[in-house]
Amino acid sequence: MKKTITMAALLFSSVLTFACTDRAKQPEQTKTEVTAQKEGSVIVMTKEMFIKEVFDYEKSSDWKYKGTKPAIIDLYADWCGPCRMTAPIMKDLAKEYADKIVIYKVNVDKEKELAGLFNATSIPLFVFIPMNGTPQFFRGAADKATYKKVIDDFLLKTE
Repeated sequence: MKKTITMAALLFSSVLTFACTDRAKQPEQTKTEVTAQKEGSVIVMTKEMFIKEVFDYEKSSDWKYKGTKPAIIDLYADWCGPCRMTAPIMKDLAKEYADKIVIYKVNVDKEKELAGLFNATSIPLFVFIPMNGTPQFFRGAADKATYKKVIDDFLLKTE
């Protein structure tokens, strides 16, 4: 009986140590995400990052984009089939337009407040944010050519 209790306590402390160690790595992940932005990758966005880099909805209700480049926010979930289909397209577009736009992704299961902010009742939901003006929403999956057209015509206004 003592061996069982000792083993359970050891197992519990091991799991707790692993969980605490994993949480300690989160600041490193943020540094990696910043590096990824410079390399043309899709950036995982949190509420804090959204408030700092996109729009501080806690201080103002009037839309004012804070970014230095037009952006796309991909609201997705890991369990969503169409979301998994569009993920490689967004990665390709992030590389192709690395110097012109920023692409973020928001996991609606982890960032429920951001999902609610955009009324993400169905996913994938893409938010196209121009430098000036109001963001436009695109619901559902599409092919790469469709996203490129929106980027060129709406975000970059090239014809």
